[in-house]
Amino acid sequence: MTFPTVLTIARLLAAPLLALGFLVLARPLADWLALVLFVAASLTDWTDGYLARAWGQVTRLGTMLDPIADKAMVTAALLTLVYVSGLRGAILLPAVIILFREVFVSGLREFLGDVSGTLKVTKLAKWKTAAQMVAIAVLLAQGIAEHAVGAAVVGMDSQTVGDVLAGRAEDLQGLGWKWSVSEGLAWTGLGLIWLAAALTLVTGVDYFRKAWPHLKETE
Repeated sequence: MTFPTVLTIARLLAAPLLALGFLVLARPLADWLALVLFVAASLTDWTDGYLARAWGQVTRLGTMLDPIADKAMVTAALLTLVYVSGLRGAILLPAVIILFREVFVSGLREFLGDVSGTLKVTKLAKWKTAAQMVAIAVLLAQGIAEHAVGAAVVGMDSQTVGDVLAGRAEDLQGLGWKWSVSEGLAWTGLGLIWLAAALTLVTGVDYFRKAWPHLKETE
């Protein structure tokens, strides 16, 4: 039980906690908890592997748990966003594509067994992972900004909100900049999650193409 392995286990346990926070905590506290957990998990994803190699502490347990922790955190975050985000309709399809690819490639690796090394992680797959991680973090942050906008418009009717945003009425609650931040995060997060989904499709097809010669063999 080395320190890098402990980090991996902590990342694995953080996945259900991210979703659980929305069941037991009020928003935006739950959003802040989810964002902190996800960003911390993303950082330890790189840290535990680096430390394990640098300290000569690569273990079979850590090697087995590392990809499981990654997939668990991404799955928990995407399911949570689809459940709580105001953008759920726009992120449902890319979330399904990403999760389908994870299940599909994991199944391929398991089936291929000893020859699963043919499905090595490519540079494009690393870009997919980076886009996916940043997208999820941005979308979690957008939930915080969205809640701030909701708090700022309490007691206002639609006409007043429109007047404030158009500059025709005094903005006492900072609605203008809160709205801008929320919209900016929304469009950035949507762009990145759809980019990650597109890269997911490309890398998934690439993995299947590499696995196909082994799938054609007869037993």
